[in-house]
Amino acid sequence: MHTIPPSNTPAVSTPPTPLTPLTQRFISHFGEMGSRWGINRTVGQIYALLYVLGQPLNADQIAEYLTFSRSNVSMGLKELQSWRLVKLLHHPGDRREYFEPPKDIWDIFKTLLEERRRREIEPTLSMLRDALLETPANETDQQAQQRMREMYNLIELSSSWFDDVQRLSPETLASLMKMGSKVKKLLDVRDKFRMPGSGSKTKSSNDHPDVLQNAKE
Repeated sequence: MHTIPPSNTPAVSTPPTPLTPLTQRFISHFGEMGSRWGINRTVGQIYALLYVLGQPLNADQIAEYLTFSRSNVSMGLKELQSWRLVKLLHHPGDRREYFEPPKDIWDIFKTLLEERRRREIEPTLSMLRDALLETPANETDQQAQQRMREMYNLIELSSSWFDDVQRLSPETLASLMKMGSKVKKLLDVRDKFRMPGSGSKTKSSNDHPDVLQNAKE
């Protein structure tokens, strides 16, 4: 929980003007997309409002902007807090709670990916580990475990790569993403200089540190 210094972004007591059509369209779109991302429409619209206005708002202000009930806003804010997508703030002399998203868009992006991994990927990895530790009852189980092992290795590799990405600065991450097809070309060049039989074709998460190094340059 943070306290907003008096000189910083002031609170808005009431919406000064109705939301513009442009802003409304942005908020409505996030509500629609939220249901596809596994969150309800209300949560998506609350987040879009906080993001696009770029200033802390309390629950009453959010309800007034979006014409939502106070209870729906409270539930939506709790959901956003559980995703670590909003921060709780207080104004000096004001008992109400204010909320705002992270300032940096890259922080939002990485937080969203991290939370999705924690909620979706890690439970899958845990299930696959348990399944692979079981003794197969027959040949069918052996074949099933082989398929599961392939899935586990791919997810684990992706997860390790994600850990590397999370440690990058926003500037380096942006550079890496801008490289696009250059990444493949770098890996192709590297593979051409590999000695035959020098290692397995299966790459570990640290097989291509030069890619991240090039992104930093």
